[in-house]
Amino acid sequence: MNVLLIEDEELAVFRLTELLSEVAPQVKIVQTTPSVEASVAYLQTAPELDLIFMDIELADGQSFEIFDQTTVSAPIIFTTSYDEYAIKAFKVNSIDYLLKPIKQQELAASLEKYGQLNRRPQVKSVPVVAIDALIQQLRQQTQPTDYRRRFLVRHLSQWLPIDVADIAYFHYEDRVTLLRTLSGQKYSLDYKLEELEDMLDPSLFFRVNRQFLISVHSVQQIHSYFHHKLKLVLKPVPTDEVLVSRERATDFRKWMGK
Repeated sequence: MNVLLIEDEELAVFRLTELLSEVAPQVKIVQTTPSVEASVAYLQTAPELDLIFMDIELADGQSFEIFDQTTVSAPIIFTTSYDEYAIKAFKVNSIDYLLKPIKQQELAASLEKYGQLNRRPQVKSVPVVAIDALIQQLRQQTQPTDYRRRFLVRHLSQWLPIDVADIAYFHYEDRVTLLRTLSGQKYSLDYKLEELEDMLDPSLFFRVNRQFLISVHSVQQIHSYFHHKLKLVLKPVPTDEVLVSRERATDFRKWMGK
């Protein structure tokens, strides 16, 4: 089995080479490339590869860039330091990953998965389709997003800047979108809640229902409610009762627990 290692850390190369010799003696490491540039140059020589181990963060950029510059036809097992939540796209797209530091049993399981895929007649079509979707999702996860840091609101005859950190929640009231600050001030906005969701950091704001988009800092109490819903006590206290729908309750609890 001809294998390419795309990895820029010498210790990681040594560790993976050692593990491969233990769990898969049939593996032959034909080349090790430490960068995007070196990987592209090697892959353009059209080597006969059975499998690629690819780190995400390389010396001169992210390995996603390799796919923009050359064709990658061999199956890939990614090696990465990202946590499982950040890289859930890997398993969805039928491409495996190994979380550093790599463990022997996890490497063996990945190779077994590769072997099972390789025995299927249609396996050669899997990596290309999967990689396209994977790159798109992980690029979004690894590239920083420029979320809104403040809003400019109108108050009487003047405009006021409101920092996102001072916002308790956004909500609909009489067909108008309102911004409510942690100190209790209320201002109208010319945005829909759907638009605000895209502007705000999802780790700080959550759409609990059709009427409310709330900040994690506004939540004072969480109570169980009828039909598996949740009832929230927010600060400042809104006019309307704030319920988390049954469909969103599980996601809400996960969001609050991060």
